[in-house]
Amino acid sequence: MNILFLSNEYPPHVYGGAGVHVNHLSSALLGLDDGRHRMEVLCFGDQEIRQDRLRVSGITGREWPGLAQQRILDPLFRNLVMTGTAAEADVVHCHTWYSYLAGCLLKQILQIPLVVTTHSLEPHRPWKKEQLGNGYYASMWLERTAMQNADGIIAVSGAMRNDVQALYGIAPERVRVIYNGIDIRRYRPTENPATLDAYGIDPARPYVLFVGRLTRQKGIIHLVNALPYLREGTQVVLCAGAPDTEAIAKEMRDRVAAARQAFSGSIIWVSDRVPETDLVVLYSQAALFVCPSVYEPFGIINLEAMACHTPVVAAAVGGIPEVVEHGETGLLVPFAPVGSDDPEPREPMRYSRDLADAINELMAAPEKRRQMGLAARQRVEAHFSWERIAQQTLQFYEDLQLP
Repeated sequence: MNILFLSNEYPPHVYGGAGVHVNHLSSALLGLDDGRHRMEVLCFGDQEIRQDRLRVSGITGREWPGLAQQRILDPLFRNLVMTGTAAEADVVHCHTWYSYLAGCLLKQILQIPLVVTTHSLEPHRPWKKEQLGNGYYASMWLERTAMQNADGIIAVSGAMRNDVQALYGIAPERVRVIYNGIDIRRYRPTENPATLDAYGIDPARPYVLFVGRLTRQKGIIHLVNALPYLREGTQVVLCAGAPDTEAIAKEMRDRVAAARQAFSGSIIWVSDRVPETDLVVLYSQAALFVCPSVYEPFGIINLEAMACHTPVVAAAVGGIPEVVEHGETGLLVPFAPVGSDDPEPREPMRYSRDLADAINELMAAPEKRRQMGLAARQRVEAHFSWERIAQQTLQFYEDLQLP
């Protein structure tokens, strides 16, 4: 089978879970057979890879004044270039709205099935208007069009499947739940005191870890607001960079400064990108990982922590309850959004206090954390390997090929 992946992210230009997904799934699909399948990846960037059965082509932008008038125009330009670049394929598989225009065009031009993986849904991310302006309405239109034209839709969680059907009226047989995965060989318990020292972390004190982009979706502000309510002397490490906008960057700076005044423990904020090898160490040596997201269709980040024997405190939103087992591999914190137009807690400070209570509960129980960490690794190994996800994805392709 000739498989065509379309994505805005592919290494080395990866900033979120979709890029991690595309990287590992493409490799896992090629590793399933004895050389029968070929993969072409068209992505945003300057990548150029030519291997035996893998071809990766980065699509660069264009310096043209008209493209700068709306932020959404550059992705659409690259989609047109993707459409003209794609070779023959048996299936086209899109990841995120950034590639949906090209996917819809190639479905028609090449007369092949279109598969869409829903890593998130635009109507549930109204804060994206801060980035795209009125282009946000165009991205929602692109998403709706792709969902209506796709032959098959992969939902990364049961919660995402329900959202797709509710928003777009998609027939159940067109949607299949296939979870995200994790490289369990790369993400495993790893100790390196020198890494902690490099980031200014006191190895003698247990620490709470956050890793994620500086975006409203990840709920980082709610976690920062929770810090003054943590146990005295708690050490907190926030790996939070790549802000969506300058507004949220300023808000983060102001909230962290206020938290430092009211918090008896220490706050280490790492705003630069952390290499994966360092992240594995930070996960492994953390007392617990916190995922305060206000919207999370799946949450690969929780798998990364769990694979490193680290329990998780997370918001009970989206697909997270399908990953983190409450009381077994971590604790889930109740979260009540107002609605899709304003996905924030009804009582933001109540949510922050609940996060603090859950963190304090586990920080006071080291043996419970140890048991949860062991159970977390076992759960990841049993359900979330990339080989398993690749097998399910290939079966979906083959099902769509049937007359």
